Amino acid sequence: MPQKKRLVCLRTVVFVAVFAMTGLTPVARAQFSYKTLHEFTGRDGSHPYSGLIFDAAGKLYGTTFEGGTNCNGLGCGTVFRLTPAKDGKWTETVLHSFDYTDGSGAFGGLVSDAAGNLYGMTSYGGASSDFGVVFKLAPNSEGTWSESVLHNFTGGADGGTPEAGLVFDATGNLYGTTGSGGSSNFGVVFKLAPNSNGTWTESILYTFTRGNGSGGAATLVFDRAGNLYGTTSTGGPHGKGSVYKLAPMANGTWKRTVLYGFCALKYCTDGRNPETGVTLDAAGNIYGVTAGGGRHFGLVFKLTPGSDGDWAESVLYTFGDNPGAFPWGTLVFDAAGNLWGTTKNFTASKGFGTVYKLTPNSDGSWTHSTAHAFGDKGPRYPYANLVIDKAGNLYSTTEDCASGCFGAVFEIEPE
Repeated sequence: MPQKKRLVCLRTVVFVAVFAMTGLTPVARAQFSYKTLHEFTGRDGSHPYSGLIFDAAGKLYGTTFEGGTNCNGLGCGTVFRLTPAKDGKWTETVLHSFDYTDGSGAFGGLVSDAAGNLYGMTSYGGASSDFGVVFKLAPNSEGTWSESVLHNFTGGADGGTPEAGLVFDATGNLYGTTGSGGSSNFGVVFKLAPNSNGTWTESILYTFTRGNGSGGAATLVFDRAGNLYGTTSTGGPHGKGSVYKLAPMANGTWKRTVLYGFCALKYCTDGRNPETGVTLDAAGNIYGVTAGGGRHFGLVFKLTPGSDGDWAESVLYTFGDNPGAFPWGTLVFDAAGNLWGTTKNFTASKGFGTVYKLTPNSDGSWTHSTAHAFGDKGPRYPYANLVIDKAGNLYSTTEDCASGCFGAVFEIEPE
């Protein structure tokens, strides 16, 4: 089946500007070191939208939405590796170029197992349909990698067009979400269980509807009790997205509970339309970002569980007059308890994204600082989450470059 040219159409949301928010924490200025590790040329991949993962040797792995050597030169995307050298340089290796029959357009990131195998999803392609696949890449002894398709989505009851990453449970099952398919065509939450003969069996944990939104872009996260958490960008009690929990029941089913519905406050000052997943701390609090709401440009929120089972939202930071607009990447904690994230714009009307840090204060407030602002030259538009190495350095990707390349991998070294 020939490769179809696709324009990535990220959700466009109409925002209502509100300038009455008070109590914003002043923006701190700090010194951070930025370095571009690799710029994609097209044949080695282009337009990475997802974050990265490390292996035990300190190598980085990721996906690109387009590029590669297959699909009649158009490029169906790649899986790549970056290997560090002693001189500080990084060498890229393409582990796999998708050829459409085995997937096309990897929007989400990778996850690895204890044996070093890589797992991910593509939003399109497949052996018999155009609704994406779940794939596995296994390393061979001579240094090559072999891809196998674990599931071909049909766009029907099993889901279709996944945009997120996968997550493992303690027994080796994979969990994920899709952006379409299911009984209402708003996507599903699914589980893939490995069989003794090497195949995998899919089961549906939950089917999204128009009223509860679509969760196709949000990677799930487990808590210590085995519950799953995610977000929907639309739907929920107020129609502007939600944070939900899926709890396994004794009879094998999963119970879904909406923990918070956004736009509960006038003008959506509590946020609206989260586009990515959430992060948990050791106490079970939930942290995340919304692409809109607050002072028009999105915000960082925290959900705290109460003794009565209800969850209370607090806004940690609202993007507005200061650098950064439309936060997109899932938040990550560093060892000191600071939160790190990315925005895809510098302001609402201009700029090319930022990497930011939120530092907790003793009075419960958080201080925002900009680690890097992407400019009109070089890499720009960081959509993905950050990953932190043992030394505290942060890594991620940009979707594009101002000229001469098709996205990049970068490093931020804190002060």
